[in-house]
Amino acid sequence: MIEIEIKVRAEHALVKDRVIKLGAQKVRTEDHVDVYYNSPHRDFAKTDEALRLRSVDGGTRMTYKGKKLDEVSKTREEFETPVDGVAARGILNALGFFESGVVKKTRDIYKFDEITICFDNVEGLGEFVEVELVADSDIEAHRERLFEFLESMGIKKEDSIRTSYLEMLMD
Repeated sequence: MIEIEIKVRAEHALVKDRVIKLGAQKVRTEDHVDVYYNSPHRDFAKTDEALRLRSVDGGTRMTYKGKKLDEVSKTREEFETPVDGVAARGILNALGFFESGVVKKTRDIYKFDEITICFDNVEGLGEFVEVELVADSDIEAHRERLFEFLESMGIKKEDSIRTSYLEMLMD
């Protein structure tokens, strides 16, 4: 699975109004606590990878994100699975993985066709909007569709941010 994701810093009120007028439907609101891990074998910051445990509403998911696949978005291979949070932390620690940072955010999730629109309020960073699609082919066409969608919201391609929330917080 390839996650095609574009993130921008944007005021939620203005963009939400435009998204709703287009016909997007709110799916839910989630509180995320993302704990990122680094490897004893290679530095994920240097290899542009990510390994995280995300806790949401009492459940935990483990996610691995591969290297970014282009220069303009956050498109990358992604694997995700539900896990027992306590057991997963124990396994990672026993294998020598170590915590590299924590990102806390509230996320309002909307859907428009197959596009997921996330309104993130990230603790210590502020408001962001992420749009994403999942695809297994024609990645460039899907990425351009996301940029066109953002343009319809008044957001320019050059406003996109490839830096992760964790990287922003660490800077």
